[in-house]
Amino acid sequence: MASVQFADMQSRPVEFLDFTSLTLDEFQQLVPPFEAAFQAHMAAWRLDGKPRAARQFAVYKNCPLPTSEDRLFFILAYVKTYSLQVVQGRLFGMGQSKANQWIHVLLPVLLAALRTLGDAPARSLTALAQRLGVSEAAAAVVDSLEEEPALVATPEAPLLCELARKKENPSLQRYIPPPEGLSL
Repeated sequence: MASVQFADMQSRPVEFLDFTSLTLDEFQQLVPPFEAAFQAHMAAWRLDGKPRAARQFAVYKNCPLPTSEDRLFFILAYVKTYSLQVVQGRLFGMGQSKANQWIHVLLPVLLAALRTLGDAPARSLTALAQRLGVSEAAAAVVDSLEEEPALVATPEAPLLCELARKKENPSLQRYIPPPEGLSL
């Protein structure tokens, strides 16, 4: 089964950027912490998610992701596209069940590597404000501006949405109720 590998993609930087959203230099900076996190994870756990009891992790001859670059490329491509596991597996030369195992191993490894670099996503408004160096109130204002208003269910809503689509104006595609006393 033919598969996409890092060695093939590194000679095509534009396609590599399309797959991962990282340049080759950014990718190479992420490889060492990613591999360290991977080795730490695999020292305690097997690929199937069970605790490691006897043998240590070793890369086999027929492993679909033999290098640390291939493993990082695999998980970054998955995180960017969130393709079906069967598609991700087919793309990287494995079946769906093996792709599922790799995804479940590599997602926490990627998060651990990003935490090591200080680039992990903020999980709360307080953490985001702290990272950006702004007050929590300022971060709350920005957060509230990004929320979209809910679509109000009224008899006129489908008609207004259809009119907005016909005018091809995306800002009008959300239903805004008319002022009191005004009917359509």
